[in-house]
Amino acid sequence: MLRSTMLRCGNGWCYTHRLYKWGYAMAEAKGKDDDTVIIKKYANRRLYNTRSSSYITLDHLAKMTREGVEYKVLDAKSGADITHTILTQIIMEEESNGEQMLPVNFLRELISMYGNSMQSLIPHYLEASMDNFRANQVKLHKAFEDSLGNNPLAKLAEQNMAMFKVAASAFMPGAEKGEGGAASATPATAPAEYESGSDLATLKEQMAAMQKKLDELGK
Repeated sequence: MLRSTMLRCGNGWCYTHRLYKWGYAMAEAKGKDDDTVIIKKYANRRLYNTRSSSYITLDHLAKMTREGVEYKVLDAKSGADITHTILTQIIMEEESNGEQMLPVNFLRELISMYGNSMQSLIPHYLEASMDNFRANQVKLHKAFEDSLGNNPLAKLAEQNMAMFKVAASAFMPGAEKGEGGAASATPATAPAEYESGSDLATLKEQMAAMQKKLDELGK
């Protein structure tokens, strides 16, 4: 009732428009909350997943984080949001038991920023840096796939076969003919990277020298 009274101070259209926007924002926020898993932490340090109705550990939360599952950890008694504290505990567990990812110098610099005038900017800077890292990681992965194709092993096998055909045609001129006498794959049909390179010329010279020695031995 109080909210309606405050909104009626404008004209009727403004009241309706504001009320609609407020209702839409509330519905959107409710939809996001429905996708968030609520984890309750009890006094005995046990974590309870309200969606699966089961007790979990920090390892389970770490797995959920890697899988991109949105969750919020609440204190079972006070209802306070302690997600930040739990995430910090997960990092401590990972750094203590697994392979350390945070360098000592970075930790020292991070600690020194507490109480600093720039402290409020650090969270935004770290988030932006991580976003850029993930974006570059995706670009690098895509560039790798584009350069080698979806199946790198198949691409390598194709290149090896092309090199074999080039070597065979240089060592045995008759190998470039098929069973019916038709011309088959020759160095002219090999991939471009093998056509104009000096490695191909060197290979042909070596093969010709070997053929010459075999001819001399056969006399």
